[in-house]
Amino acid sequence: MGDQIHASLRQAIVDGRLASGQRLPSGRDLATQLGVARGTIRVVYDRLIAENLVLGAGSAGTRVCARLLAGRADEESPLDGPLAGFTRPYSSAPLPFQMGVPADDAFPAKLWARLRTRAVRTDAITFTTYADPRGEPGLRAQIASYLAVSRHVQCHPDQIIVTSGYRQGLMIALTALRAHGRKAWIEEPGYPLGRRALELMGAEVEPVPVDAEGLRVEDGIASAPDALLALVSPGQHAPLGVTLSPARRHALLDWATTKNAWIIEDDYLGELQIDGRAAPALAAGEGAERVVHIGAFSKTISPALGLGFVVAPHSVAERLVEVAAVLAPAPNLTTQLAVTEFLKGGHFLRHLRRMKTLYARRRSLALDRLNAFLPGTLTAGLGLIAPLPPTANDTAVVDIARSRGLAPSALSAWYLRRSHAQQGLLLSTTNLRLDNLDAACETLARIVASMR
Repeated sequence: MGDQIHASLRQAIVDGRLASGQRLPSGRDLATQLGVARGTIRVVYDRLIAENLVLGAGSAGTRVCARLLAGRADEESPLDGPLAGFTRPYSSAPLPFQMGVPADDAFPAKLWARLRTRAVRTDAITFTTYADPRGEPGLRAQIASYLAVSRHVQCHPDQIIVTSGYRQGLMIALTALRAHGRKAWIEEPGYPLGRRALELMGAEVEPVPVDAEGLRVEDGIASAPDALLALVSPGQHAPLGVTLSPARRHALLDWATTKNAWIIEDDYLGELQIDGRAAPALAAGEGAERVVHIGAFSKTISPALGLGFVVAPHSVAERLVEVAAVLAPAPNLTTQLAVTEFLKGGHFLRHLRRMKTLYARRRSLALDRLNAFLPGTLTAGLGLIAPLPPTANDTAVVDIARSRGLAPSALSAWYLRRSHAQQGLLLSTTNLRLDNLDAACETLARIVASMR
């Protein structure tokens, strides 16, 4: 047993999983954890010390000295290939033009720090028991109230399942609706992550074109009338920014009701409509019993929260709750408590009002600048779509831009059928400020010009 422990620790140090200076567990703690005698651990640590891999530092514990050999971890490529097409960078400040992130400089940090500190204290004195997998009752009640006011959705708090964000909400919905082996409509172009989620769940994906009125429902009916579900972003299409027209809304809801199909509503930026009045959610009003509504606080507050929600129709609410309870319970209590107070105190709606004004101004400034370099640039939700010259490849432009501190997205990546894909750049304007706007636009223009 001692040899196995020694070999495991030695390899972890050599490969860099235990970093230089990192403190190892005490001999007593590690012996108890592994179920061996303390003397066994003492022998293991002595062998590592003799190999100059760790250092006994008295009261400071036993610490890793340094890596002496180049481990295999350095020789292998990072195992993040599947993430290459998603939003980057991760765990760092958002870059200019980066999609899916709110204004980093406008986050109410002081208010949030107070609310979170209060939530930490509350959480510390609560019972040490399992939390409600649907999410805290207080938060679910506040979300229900917010949805009734801003999205016209009438639901009971028990129909709401708190999630770690859109992705978890989609996984819960697809699992509960048993999407495996069934056909599913997706928007073309549409959110690549949503499309990939359907593929991973074993669904047969059917792309349905989107035009100025949103999803072309008649095309979906013609190509796959027996589909189990349609995954749509009707409030503000991702990425084109169009709103599903009233006629298309009625057609989609009628199809779902007639065929006993489901609509999964990705409420992408539905409450952050800066061009006119926001349309009610599909989950509001007649036909709502066929709609699973998914929302998140990632684009309205911060993706760092890792918090979203699902509104389940009555007929499948218990099934969705069961999936959540078994596979994906609600995230940590502290964040839930803080967001509850953020909603209850009216801070969220005030924050949305300020963000709409800020985003409208930033988008207008960016549109003026970019049209000077890239004529034909159009608004699309909170961002812009910039055309490219025929000789340019949007994926290549994105790769170069990322190496220069920018994070545009390639429009072509949002198409399933490459033969229908359009070339262009998706440019979020949420994090374009007066101090970085000109430089970001000029850098992007030079990159595009070099592709001519």
